[in-house]
Amino acid sequence: MNIMDFNVKKLAADAGTFLSRAVQFTEEKLGQAEKTELDAHLENLLSKAECTKIWTEKIMKQTEVLLQPNPNARIEEFVYEKLDRKAPSRINNPELLGQYMIDAGTEFGPGTAYGNALIKCGETQKRIGTADRELIQTSALNFLTPLRNFIEGDYKTIAKERKLLQNKRLDLDAAKTRLKKAKAAETRASSEQELRITQSEFDRQAEITRLLLEGISSTHAHHLRCLNDFVEAQMTYYAQCYQYMLDLQKQLGSFPSNYCNNNQTSVAPVPSASSNVIGSSALTSTSGLVIASPTNLIDLKECSGSRKARVLYDYDAANSSELSLLADEVITVFSVVGMDSDWLMGERGNQKGRVPITYLELLN
Repeated sequence: MNIMDFNVKKLAADAGTFLSRAVQFTEEKLGQAEKTELDAHLENLLSKAECTKIWTEKIMKQTEVLLQPNPNARIEEFVYEKLDRKAPSRINNPELLGQYMIDAGTEFGPGTAYGNALIKCGETQKRIGTADRELIQTSALNFLTPLRNFIEGDYKTIAKERKLLQNKRLDLDAAKTRLKKAKAAETRASSEQELRITQSEFDRQAEITRLLLEGISSTHAHHLRCLNDFVEAQMTYYAQCYQYMLDLQKQLGSFPSNYCNNNQTSVAPVPSASSNVIGSSALTSTSGLVIASPTNLIDLKECSGSRKARVLYDYDAANSSELSLLADEVITVFSVVGMDSDWLMGERGNQKGRVPITYLELLN
């Protein structure tokens, strides 16, 4: 027998098997043939696997949306992944906002209250952007990748074996049907032999499928560990963001709530007699969280004489008319008629120069 004859016979046998399965399946659907039912344990395992697959896909896709809301960016990452290439690193939204704020603050002047506040906000937004990038990378590695590996690996194997089991069952039921219809002794003997073979193959495939399906419990345990990793990554991210914003709020709390530019005037409300600090006051929200909030400030220009002030942050003098400052040092400050409301005169020993009011906390 040459190779061509062998291939022709094999194709004919495959076609016959396919036709036999199709007839059996159709008759089952029409209620004209009996169907071998799987045992309850195997049916439960199949149902559990299918349920795991469906919900794993939904959780995986929604996690991707959470981590990367931009659908175009997700498509791009998917294409690069299929091409086995690394997607180009791009600036994310918090980082972009932070850069805009820093550029604007530099343009307005770091020595002005608004410019300085923009720079500080921009630096914080960039730190949040970095934390966001780390969350995405960690979650993709420790959470999304294991879920995707299950869908594209383990479950595909299960689905393949499940399909084989379905085919073996159809072969078994078709053999049973032929045995029932066999009348001649020779035909009946041949049908019984075929039934024994198909029954053996069905039992063997059912066992293989069962062993694979019982691994779903291990998959759940593994995904639980991955879920813990994902939650830990989120905790780290939100804790970082909270700390960044808390630090920023403390810094902004020392900024005056009312200030004027060179070509603008502002009318500040009259503060209470107890208000004597350039900084923030604590307000308690309904949830009990203590939040720092800017208060109405005493306009030192309305006072006569000098006062002591503690420096809140380091400040590098921009020119010879300004005084450089070090955080936590105490200097003497006083007002000068005609000076910009954002500035005071500072004095440290024999050194004297302008200092930004937002960097100071009055002590008396």
